[in-house]
Amino acid sequence: MTVNCICPGYVWTPLVENQIPDTMKARGLTYDQVVNDVLLDKQPQKAFVEVEQLASLMLYLVSDGARAITGSMLSMDGGWTAQ
Repeated sequence: MTVNCICPGYVWTPLVENQIPDTMKARGLTYDQVVNDVLLDKQPQKAFVEVEQLASLMLYLVSDGARAITGSMLSMDGGWTAQ
């Protein structure tokens, strides 16, 4: 058995998308300002992680090709933790 942890940055989901208008109102910002200056500020790639990317990594981790990977924390955060 293997046990690993995927540590994503902001993932583009309906939850994140639905929070943008509230953040716009609370901070007096535009949509683009919330996305670029708040949500993606710490991500060097300036792009959200996509659900499909997380799924691909998960599928790899449960495959035979990854059976020797265990006890690992894998960041998928657009470079946030590498700063």
